[in-house]
Amino acid sequence: MKIKSATFLKSSTSFEQFPDFNYPEFAFFGRSNVGKSSLLNMLVNKKDLVKTGSRPGVTTMINFFIINNNTSFVDMPGFGYAKLPAPIRKKFMPLIREYIEKRTNLKAAFLLIDIRRTPGDYEEEILSLLTNKKIPVAITITKADKLSKNQRGKRLKAIEDALGISSDSIFITSASTGEGKQSILNIINDLCQNGS
Repeated sequence: MKIKSATFLKSSTSFEQFPDFNYPEFAFFGRSNVGKSSLLNMLVNKKDLVKTGSRPGVTTMINFFIINNNTSFVDMPGFGYAKLPAPIRKKFMPLIREYIEKRTNLKAAFLLIDIRRTPGDYEEEILSLLTNKKIPVAITITKADKLSKNQRGKRLKAIEDALGISSDSIFITSASTGEGKQSILNIINDLCQNGS
């Protein structure tokens, strides 16, 4: 898949506000500070399409982007950041759950995990919600450039064990180096082509 255009469409805080179109949609989930915005900007070849912040928790709504006028990327709220106000945190999971359960054009999800962190309850809940809806999930490791090759292997094994998955379910990325970009775009392209 070659991305020729990428534009921000809208932000939503409820299902009623979600855009009404049939474009194949790909959602990006992850904890705050996992590098979600940076990864999305890398994929679309723009530095500032998706807002990045020096502090975690910038994404508090569901943000929709139109890619090539025929596909949608969705930046989900960055969940799990304890310093955000409690009322905002409490809205995250119901909003995420509603999106997963009701969004009929969702083709696949990318669950982002910082290679230096071990996934916990939040990741397990997201994975469970997506699996129950039979939505394909790509476990996407971010910030791979932060570790040596030897350290990578140890961390990947810890992540595999924590989620009970095999290594072929994992995609390694780095927004700084561009690693993994083509693999993700290939997944998206294949799902769009197959109409799955």
